[in-house]
Order: sequence, then structure tokens, then C-alpha cells
Amino acid sequence: MHATPSPPGRALGRLGPALGAAGVVFALWYLLARSGAVAPGLLPTPAETAAAFVDSARSGILADDLAASLARAGQGFALGALIGSALGFATGCLPGLSAAVTPVVSFLRPIPAIALVPLATAWFGIGETAKRLLIAYAVLLAVWLYVHDGVSRVPVSHLRAARTLGAPLHRRFTEVLLPAAAPALLAALRYGASVALLALVAAELGGADSGLAYRLQVDGQFLRVDRMFAGLLVLGLLGVAVDLVLASVGRRFVHWSAS
Repeated sequence: MHATPSPPGRALGRLGPALGAAGVVFALWYLLARSGAVAPGLLPTPAETAAAFVDSARSGILADDLAASLARAGQGFALGALIGSALGFATGCLPGLSAAVTPVVSFLRPIPAIALVPLATAWFGIGETAKRLLIAYAVLLAVWLYVHDGVSRVPVSHLRAARTLGAPLHRRFTEVLLPAAAPALLAALRYGASVALLALVAAELGGADSGLAYRLQVDGQFLRVDRMFAGLLVLGLLGVAVDLVLASVGRRFVHWSAS
């Protein structure tokens, strides 16, 4: 009889492949940086990148930039996810509304947030409002697509059965429609979070005096490639952390989903 792995053992088992892949990537990165195939000033080693990260952290620049970016991305994500989810449920349930809204969203989806930076700046200036609205715009379109698709796939027979049994509208929503569409909603939020970080870069490049993407731009102007790599790693790790949090919340509250 095999012993049941302990929680730390199960966690290590899940993280093992990811840690192994990360080790391979860092090894290849080190070998390429030391090979001379790329000019030393243009490809720092992992150690040089770590030193740049530590320097930014000690100076307080990293904390300030991270706080500014998290505030922008968080508020833009919250606004976009809220509107996108509500609109997705509405269009998923109402075919007439879907017929009217879907062509508009399909027209807007190919237009990236970065293409709207000049327009947002002209309308709202270079303040925080423009940045948060750009992020909300990108998140809204991404979340709407997933939620609309998930809601529209809920069998109509389930809702009809609940109505036949006398369930009022709010109970049909909370006890039938919402649980059935919850996996799609979770997927929408996870994807929307990654889109928020992508839009954050576009928003901060459009005019900012702090933030992770702003710092990348400044470091690029001075060819501080080691700091640029450190900033890119922070952005990537931030995305991983947010996705892990949302996935953990999903497993807790949407336990019937395989996500």
C-alpha cells in the first residue's frame, strides 16, 4: 500500500516540473550570456540581473514602481472585469442584446490598447484616468468574450426546469446560471488579469512618471539592460502570482471546475 503524500509533498510534486523547466531556462540563459554570441552589455547574466533587482529593491524604486503599477492594473482590471462580466451574462442570456452588442465588440477587439493611447491622452490627459480606462477597455473585451461564451453554453433546459419548479428569477440566476457559468467566469478573470498587465505596459508607455513599464522605458534610454531584464522578470513573476491567486480562489469557490 502506497502512503498518501503529505501536502508539502503534493505541492513539491506539482512545482517540480515548473522548477525544472525554470532551471533549464536559467542555465541556457547563462550559457548564452557567457558564450560571446551576444555583446556582454546587451545580455546580462542571471547574476547581473539579480544584482540589478537587488539594487532597485534597496533604493526603493522597485517598491514605488510596483505600487503604482499594481494600483493602475488593479483598478482597471476591477472596472473592466465588472462591466465585462455583467455584459457577458446579459448577452449570453438575451439573444436580441447579443445580436446588437456582438458586432460592436467584434469590431473593437482587434484594436489594441496601445493604439488608443494617443486618443486617451487627448481626451483625459496624461493623468491616471486615461491609464485606468485603457486597462479597463482591454480587460472588458477579454472578459466579455469568455463570460458570454460560457453563459450561452448553459443548457436552456436547466433554466426552464428551474422556472417550471417555481424558482424565482434571482434563484435561477444564483443557483442554476451562475454555478454553470462559474468555470467560464474564472477563466475570464484569469485571462483578464494577464490582459490587464499587457495593457498596463501600453498605458504607462503613454506617459507616466512611475511604474514598471515606465522604468523599462527609462532604463532602455540609458541602455541599462540588466535593469530592463530585472523589470521584465518582475512583470512575469507578477503575472504568475496573480494567476496563482485567482486559480487558488477558483479551486476554493468553483471546486467543480477543472481549472
